[in-house]
Amino acid sequence: MRLVMFEGGGEAEPVPGLLTERGVVNLAGAVDRGYTSQLTMQNLIDGFERLRPQLEKLAVEGQALPLDRVRLRAPLAQPGKILCCIANYWEHAQREPRPLNMFLKNPEAVVGPGDTIVLPEFTEPWIFMHEAELALVIKGPAKKVSQANWRNAVFGYTCLIDVSARGEGRRTWKAGSWLGKSFDTFAPIGPCITTSDEIPEPNDLIVRFWDDGQLRHNYNTDDMEHRVPELIEFASTVMTLNTGDVIACGTNHEGLGALQDGETVEIEIQQIGRMSLKVRDPLKRHWERGIYMGADSTNPEAVRRHRPQGAA
Repeated sequence: MRLVMFEGGGEAEPVPGLLTERGVVNLAGAVDRGYTSQLTMQNLIDGFERLRPQLEKLAVEGQALPLDRVRLRAPLAQPGKILCCIANYWEHAQREPRPLNMFLKNPEAVVGPGDTIVLPEFTEPWIFMHEAELALVIKGPAKKVSQANWRNAVFGYTCLIDVSARGEGRRTWKAGSWLGKSFDTFAPIGPCITTSDEIPEPNDLIVRFWDDGQLRHNYNTDDMEHRVPELIEFASTVMTLNTGDVIACGTNHEGLGALQDGETVEIEIQQIGRMSLKVRDPLKRHWERGIYMGADSTNPEAVRRHRPQGAA
């Protein structure tokens, strides 16, 4: 199933829904509504197995609103935690996996389909870039989950754009990763959450990203240096993962480029869906358009796999 939060169809506030081939089915009457959109989705995740028979029936028989009559919102409006992997893909022809590491991204940076990424009004010599990523949606509480039991902690999957303010090389700012990645609007999430039963192998999905129609990212998640079971084990060893938390799996940096005022960007992940956002820069800065041929990206075609032969 594909779960969404949406506005429209007579609903003034975001309500939960099912995204089907017929349109969006309103689940407001089936799910305990929280006082925030985030809590409503967390209630749906926690009660999903109990609700599944009813939801399966609604998916077939429930009244569906056409997509052009609703507005999809971020399916997780303010996760308790957004954990992001650092450098988790085989790239730049390197032949040794880098140590697994993560950072926390500001949950209030979340926006959703149709929203706008707003570049901050700072005059630092930054360039603002996109990182298209598969994101894991957690069902918790999950603590010290072994790789063998990783599925117990993963409710589903969504798309996430890890927008990044970069200085020289791979640094996002003098203070480290979190600051350059945590500005408001720097964590687009959506368009939906695809439940884990729909994606039996998360390490075999195509991730694509376009900037004004130019293909930038185009990679397969089987290129992860540290695969999904290891990410769950690592994160849950460090901290308790709660329902509605998100782990972004990192990106293949080949194909990075600048985000600039007036552009339209799109992310699509196989079996999850596609969403589009606008970019606005109040300072109207300009960088060379296209793929950034710097320390983070060496591939002008945006499609090159450097996975070592026989790598795990």
